[in-house]
Amino acid sequence: MFKRKDRKLARARRHLRIRKKVSGTSEVPRLSVARTSRHIYAQVINDASGTTLAFASSLDPEVRKHIESGGNVEAARLVGKLIGERAQARGIKKVVFDRGGNLFHGRIAAVAEGARESGLEF
Repeated sequence: MFKRKDRKLARARRHLRIRKKVSGTSEVPRLSVARTSRHIYAQVINDASGTTLAFASSLDPEVRKHIESGGNVEAARLVGKLIGERAQARGIKKVVFDRGGNLFHGRIAAVAEGARESGLEF
C-alpha cells in the first residue's frame, strides 16, 4: 500500500500532468474541483485573466440545509448543481473539467453529474 505522502505526491503529479493540457479561456472556462475528507469545492476559472467566475462548496448555506455531511456523494452532486446554476447565471454554458488529479469516480464524478444536470456541457 502507498504511504500517505506517496499518495499525495502521486495526486499532485497527476494534477500537474492534467493542467498541462487543460486550461480555461473566456469562451470555455475551467471547472476545477477540490476535495477534502469533510468538504468539496468547485469553481469556474478563466485562466487567461486569472479570475474565478463562479464558486460553490459544501459549506454554502444553500447546500448545507439539504445535507448532514459535506463529505459524501449527495453533497457533491448538490455542489455540482449549484456551480452549474451559478455558471449559467453568468452566461457560461460550456466548460472544461479539471478533476484536480483525483480519480474520476465517487464525489468527483458526482460533481460532474450535478453540473451536467444543471445544463453545463463538457
